[in-house]
Amino acid sequence: MINKPEPGEYSPFAAGYVALAIAAHDDVITLLGDLMDSTAALLLSLPPEKADYAYAPGKWTIKESIRHLIDTERIFAYRALCIARGEQQNLPGFEQDDYMATIDVSNIPITDLIAEFKTVRLANLYFFKSLSTTQADSVGLSNGHPTSVRALAHMIAGHELHHLNILNERYIS
Repeated sequence: MINKPEPGEYSPFAAGYVALAIAAHDDVITLLGDLMDSTAALLLSLPPEKADYAYAPGKWTIKESIRHLIDTERIFAYRALCIARGEQQNLPGFEQDDYMATIDVSNIPITDLIAEFKTVRLANLYFFKSLSTTQADSVGLSNGHPTSVRALAHMIAGHELHHLNILNERYIS
């Protein structure tokens, strides 16, 4: 089990994501596994014509949102891997809008994006489950902020919960 992170183990920007994850479940590994299944099921239940829907001009489509979830999880998991392995260098931040400006998901079926999301998550579940307590508690620097591996696991879950809230409020309802 990965313990809950303490304040000071993540940036102020990530505090909302960490809080969402902690409120959702006591065990982040279980939460990540549950979210993998429930998010995929929700996305698969959407009518196909919704895949390219954005709730307002300039907002991401559902498919773009899935790509964003995948990219962000990869980045957070990479940071977790580096810190768990003892990396001492400051890991770079990223600007989500710059990343999104370079993608085109128009020709990618939503089912492929969902499969990729599940594959990335499954790989990260194996990674997080393999960590010792010492590794999970490791702290490094990410975007200039002290960041623990356990905080990054919670950030992955909380980031997904944040986007599920938006999906439910602005795309589905």
